[in-house]
Amino acid sequence: MEAKAIVKNIRISPRKVSIVMDLIRGKNADVAMGILKNTRKAACEPLLKLLNSACANAEVNHNMDRSNLYVSEVFVCPGSTMKRGQARARGGFDRILKRTCHMTIVVKERV
Repeated sequence: MEAKAIVKNIRISPRKVSIVMDLIRGKNADVAMGILKNTRKAACEPLLKLLNSACANAEVNHNMDRSNLYVSEVFVCPGSTMKRGQARARGGFDRILKRTCHMTIVVKERV
């Protein structure tokens, strides 16, 4: 049995999120929460909320034991990109891409 949680359109680049996701992939849920609380990256706060949500989904919807949960899958997909611009010298214009991402965490119970 597995439980998952998804968050969409988070205003952070998918490349930055994947660095933090590699730290928690395959770990126990409690260990993963500790890693996310003590890592100084911008992606840790939304990932911690998402992990808590996935664990709550496992407990409430599937009657799993929270102490036996582990992060079985975690991945990020690029979302929509906001296009902005900045004026440059001699009438030029540089494009600024503000990227978003969709994050997914799947937790399973260890047997």
